[in-house]
Amino acid sequence: MDLVLNVADYYFFTPYVYPSSWLEDEPLRQIIGLMVVTNLGAAILYLGLGALSYFFIFDHKLMQHPQFLENQVQREIRYALWSLPWISVPTVALFFAEVRGYSKLYDSVDESPLGWSGLIFSMVSFLFFTDMCIYWVHRFLHHKLIYKYFHKPHHVWKIPTPFASHAFHPVDGFILYLVLYVFVNIWTISIHDGDYRVPNLMEHVINGSAHHTDHHLFFDYNYGQYFTLWDRIGGSYRYPSALMGKGPHDHIKKMMAEGKLNSNGVNSQTNNNKNGVHVKKE
Repeated sequence: MDLVLNVADYYFFTPYVYPSSWLEDEPLRQIIGLMVVTNLGAAILYLGLGALSYFFIFDHKLMQHPQFLENQVQREIRYALWSLPWISVPTVALFFAEVRGYSKLYDSVDESPLGWSGLIFSMVSFLFFTDMCIYWVHRFLHHKLIYKYFHKPHHVWKIPTPFASHAFHPVDGFILYLVLYVFVNIWTISIHDGDYRVPNLMEHVINGSAHHTDHHLFFDYNYGQYFTLWDRIGGSYRYPSALMGKGPHDHIKKMMAEGKLNSNGVNSQTNNNKNGVHVKKE
């Protein structure tokens, strides 16, 4: 992060963010620079990756689902962009410690005493450690005593889009920002993208979009981030409804077959009532 901060200092921050008279190792200068870099980077990752997923992966037919909210995409984006600066606080604190020299980061693998084996082990252990942490923090946020104060806003989106990935309360988002790496952001967006395809051999191992959609729909299941391991250990694993032919897509197809939705995704019953046509209730 010190390299990123130096580049930002050279090309932009001085003198547009803080005066050139401030020393490079001035703590306040570093904190302000890190706040700008972190929030700008987070916004670009969120909006950029979210837009790519929304336009090229997300199945827009899901927007016909009865539980998809009016103006939901805009609401997801507004809520996320409001939350990001607050969520960034612990990340900036960690980055600040890094640029002040309190880290074990190396410029090259050769400088590490553990070499390539240590690098590979740290990558694998990072996935399993963060998966465990996110599972238990996520499950804790569902406790009835605190759920409505912090995590409930994220569950407004019953049929989420990729932009729902960061649309949560700032306190809820602290744990995500502690592991703010590109892969984590890509994965977080992917489990909200409505693409339920998972290789058959990995259906019971990987926590994909189908698994996480059931978490939004049924609340007490599939808290995991990457894998289903901790959901199985914690007794909260649910085999995805979408993979059994009972997911949101199947519900939409059923409504269209029953004539409740037309080919444009408009609720036929509501449309007929607006035109003065009486629809007999079954």
